[in-house]
Amino acid sequence: MSTQTAVAPVPAPMDTVSAAASAAPVITGIGVAAPNGLGTEAWWGAVLRGESGIRPLTRFDVAQYPAKLAGEVPGFDPARHLPGRLLPQTDQVTRLALTAADEALADAGVDPAELPDYAAGVITASSAGGYEFGQRELQALWSKGGQYVSAYQSFAWFYAVNSGQISIKNGMRGPNSVLVSEQAGGLDAVAQARRQLRKGIRLVVTGGMDSSLCPWGWAAHLASGELSTSEDPERAYLPFSEEAGGHVVGEGGALLVLEDAAAARERGARPYGEVAGYAATFDPPPGSGGAPRLRDAAALALREAGLAPADVDVVFADAAGRREADRAEAEALTELFGAYGVPVTAPKTMTGRLAAGGASLDLAAALLSLRDGVIPPTVHTGPAAADCPVDLVTEVRRPGRLRTALVLARGRGGFNAAMVVRGR
Repeated sequence: MSTQTAVAPVPAPMDTVSAAASAAPVITGIGVAAPNGLGTEAWWGAVLRGESGIRPLTRFDVAQYPAKLAGEVPGFDPARHLPGRLLPQTDQVTRLALTAADEALADAGVDPAELPDYAAGVITASSAGGYEFGQRELQALWSKGGQYVSAYQSFAWFYAVNSGQISIKNGMRGPNSVLVSEQAGGLDAVAQARRQLRKGIRLVVTGGMDSSLCPWGWAAHLASGELSTSEDPERAYLPFSEEAGGHVVGEGGALLVLEDAAAARERGARPYGEVAGYAATFDPPPGSGGAPRLRDAAALALREAGLAPADVDVVFADAAGRREADRAEAEALTELFGAYGVPVTAPKTMTGRLAAGGASLDLAAALLSLRDGVIPPTVHTGPAAADCPVDLVTEVRRPGRLRTALVLARGRGGFNAAMVVRGR
């Protein structure tokens, strides 16, 4: 590793709690729904093989749209995973979230029914809510009339519906909330869950999940001007490349069981790792002349974890796939670690950007990387461009002795989040 660049002083975050004041919470369960695999092991196996889930979109006819590729969760039949009573009242995103939550709880070996009342909560992130459900009901309203609109529309579209449905299905009556900060939400939700553990809650199902692959959602994605219009799945999403021209949208994400370390130890759980540090910052308004603050978020997260940049073994990058944004992230990494100073990876090139689900899926990947001692690849792209001096991992399964990972995320509108996880 090259000589480290000194980290400039940054303000301490208001919610920082020292390691002495609170033991780091642990992640004991993972549930995944991703475009290259439904279920944690199926997805992780595909990631380590470098298998992409980006393909021509099939959910609706995209012939009239400039962007035609997406990451769709393969082989998902909600009737196989959920009670029939839930199907009429849920959107695709909520069905994916319920399925991932069930997997995460089973993986953690937790039955919420056996916990005391109010001991477990649900805090998730969502960027769009039940967009496809909402579109369908609006179509019914305008083509047939209000009497044809489902009563479930009152909540099925809402950002918080994933948290609500997970808590109801599993009888989890503790804190329940939703974070809306786009791609950064997958980390922000875990941080909010951590705050609840510090207040005495034993366990929280947390993370992010999104799905808006419908004409209404597609129009919103296109309005951002950030989608790739390439029709080649291997050339459409190329973060840190000179040929980067936007990103591909995907659906899915990961839900995690975040648990008080003492409670997990008491019941004999085997954690994947601990959340050692977190910070969030917000970029200054466009045109103000202020610098982006992703680097500050990373530095603050490391400070809270009591770590130096040299302690980080791998960075899971936000990887916007746009030249300006990629350069800004590369600059932040260079300021912290030096040019080519730490391995950097972006396995989201196999899924597309999943909005709120993206960062939590990266967090799951980071934990499994620490467990297995391997860094997953950034596929379909070569070494970083000259103006992005990062050690981009492109080969499949780069092995290494990994102890600490830094996960970065940026949400549309100026949100930045950084989380440090350590192996157990």
